[in-house]
Amino acid sequence: MKNSFGCAVTLTIFGESHGPAVGAVLDGLAPGLLVDEGYIAAQMDKRRARGDGLSTGRTEPDAVRFLSGVLRAPGQPLRTTGSPLALVIENANTRPADYDKLKNIPRPGHADYAAGAKYLGFQDARGGGHFSGRVTAALVAAGALCQNVLARKGVRIGTHLARCAGIPDAPFAEEQAALAAQLDALNNEQRFAVLDAEAGEAMQAAVRAAAAEGDSVGGVLETAVLGLPAGVGEPFFDSVESVLAHLLFGIPAVKGVEFGAGFGMAELQGSAANDPFHLEGGQVCTLTNHNGGINGGVSNGMPLILRSAVKPTPSIYKPQQTVDLAAGEDTELRLTGRHDPCILHRARVVQDSAVAFGLLDLLTQRFGTLWQREGENP
Repeated sequence: MKNSFGCAVTLTIFGESHGPAVGAVLDGLAPGLLVDEGYIAAQMDKRRARGDGLSTGRTEPDAVRFLSGVLRAPGQPLRTTGSPLALVIENANTRPADYDKLKNIPRPGHADYAAGAKYLGFQDARGGGHFSGRVTAALVAAGALCQNVLARKGVRIGTHLARCAGIPDAPFAEEQAALAAQLDALNNEQRFAVLDAEAGEAMQAAVRAAAAEGDSVGGVLETAVLGLPAGVGEPFFDSVESVLAHLLFGIPAVKGVEFGAGFGMAELQGSAANDPFHLEGGQVCTLTNHNGGINGGVSNGMPLILRSAVKPTPSIYKPQQTVDLAAGEDTELRLTGRHDPCILHRARVVQDSAVAFGLLDLLTQRFGTLWQREGENP
């Protein structure tokens, strides 16, 4: 099982949905970095289920506890030590008995059958075990630490629900000052991150309607990054796109990723798809941003724009066709328990976190570990 990623900065995640805890080990952080515990808690809150009809009834406190890699000197704030930073988030609201009857009955759309084939039936199958979206809580905690570092270096990240249940949100602004204001608004929104409040209300109504029918919905998450300098990333296998796509596809339910105009580029001619260069205040910029801030796998200094397609939650209450592996026959599944009718509004902070980790790794490869703490107070 592969649970580690990164080069200059590495991340390992661990835990299961109904085990004692989930957690992460983040290695490669510079010593002396300020750890903003309030910001980490706020990021965890964005992912938390609220029992409001838009998400699962399973609510967790999601308190982050550090095991190593941080130290608080007397009268001083918490800072990194430079050694591997380990953190855990305890699972406090588990109901593993909800899954007793599902041991040999794989849920359609879930990893149940594929996991059994890979791990020979020894995997923790309760709530999806290690395949569960519950493990993304650890990614959000680690990602918050990465976002802290990036923010102090002038790199800002924000994600909105570009489309949910077929309903579109307003687009990101093309002008960078307006885009910066949008990112501020999104990052201050704890519950449902949209740019158009009316679109957000319509989306929430659609989620509730699907839930009332025992069904679920999906959508598209769109992320923008401001302040990423030109020259980050490598051609081919360690390009900005390949690193971030690798991470984004590690988020449960993500089935597609695109950068800039993405698949829409296939419908354009080169004269329309290219982004003309010009000088603005002595800086090289582009007049358009169809390539999403990346040329040749390397950042070009323009806003990084990417989108992910998130499938509808597979745990639904409608009857579904499946198989009983123990009996060796087809059967019908009628699911019980606590499940999300939509994960999009909770997954946006997971996407922020994955992007933050990937970019911090790429930036550290480019500028070195001590670059992370330049400008930090002693």
